[in-house]
Amino acid sequence: MIKNRKGIILAGGTGTRLYPITKSISKQLIPVYDKPMIYYPISTLLLCGITEILIICTPKDLDAFKDLLGDGGELGISFKYITQSKPRGIADAFLIAQKFIANYDVALILGDNIFYGNNLADLLKSTSTQSTNSTIFAYQVADPSRYGIVEFDKEFKVKEIKEKPHNPKSNYAITGLYFYDNSVVDKAKLLSPSKRGELEITDINNLYLEESKLEAKILRRGMVWLDTGTHDSLNEASNYIRTIEKRQGLKISCPEEISWRMGLINDIDLEKLALKTLKSGYGKYLMNLLYENK
Repeated sequence: MIKNRKGIILAGGTGTRLYPITKSISKQLIPVYDKPMIYYPISTLLLCGITEILIICTPKDLDAFKDLLGDGGELGISFKYITQSKPRGIADAFLIAQKFIANYDVALILGDNIFYGNNLADLLKSTSTQSTNSTIFAYQVADPSRYGIVEFDKEFKVKEIKEKPHNPKSNYAITGLYFYDNSVVDKAKLLSPSKRGELEITDINNLYLEESKLEAKILRRGMVWLDTGTHDSLNEASNYIRTIEKRQGLKISCPEEISWRMGLINDIDLEKLALKTLKSGYGKYLMNLLYENK
C-alpha cells in the first residue's frame, strides 16, 4: 500500500445542475447504475494503493455518508470525514484537509468523476508511487471550452493551462484526479478567490507549472473518463456501466472486490459483506467471487 500518500474525495457542493434530484440527497450518493456514485472515486483511490481517505461533504450530508461507508474498517481501509459549509473551490479542499494531510503527499479526486479502462490500475499505482511533484491527467474531448484545458509543447510537456477558454488551443481536458506533493497545502494558502469567488485548482496547477514541477499524463484510447455532473452525463455514465457489466459479467468500481483482491480483507470478510446485500445482484456478485476463487 502507498503509505506516503493520502487520498481526498471532494463530495461537497449543492449539485444544482442535477436538481430536483439533489434537493434532498448529495449528488455523490445517487446511483450510477448499480452503486452509489461515491463508490467510483473510492475505487479509483484504492487502485492507486491509497487506504487512508478523507471525504469532504456538506454538513447536511455527513450522516448519510457515514451511514453508507462507516469508518472503512469493513474494507480494510480508513475513512475520515470533514464538512465544507459552502462551495469555495476545489483548491479549498487542501486548506480544509490540512490536518489530515499532515506530512503526506496527497491525491485528490472529485466525487462525480469515473475512471475506467485497460491498464488503468497500473497507471494509477505507478503515478501514486513516483517521486514527481505533481501529476494531472488529460483526456481528449470534443467540447474543450467546457473544461480546464492543458496545452502541450512539441515534446508533450505542459506548456499552458487555461480554465474554460473561449478559444481553446487544445482539446485535452484536465480530469478530476490530481496528485500533489505535500507543498500543495502551502500553495493553497497563497491563492486568492477568482472572479467567481472560488479557490481554483487551475491556480494550484499553474504554481507547480511555474516551478517546472507539473506533469500531465494522457489517458489514451482504451481508457474512459466520465463526469456525472448533469442529467445527460449521469444517464450516459449509467448506461455505459450497465453495458460493460452486462457484457463482461464483471463489476466496474466495486470497492469490496478491489479490497479483497488487494488483500486488505480476506474471504470471510468478503462473505460477510456479500451476505448483507445477498438479495440484490450486487451481493450475489460478491458471493460468486468466492465460489470462483475456490
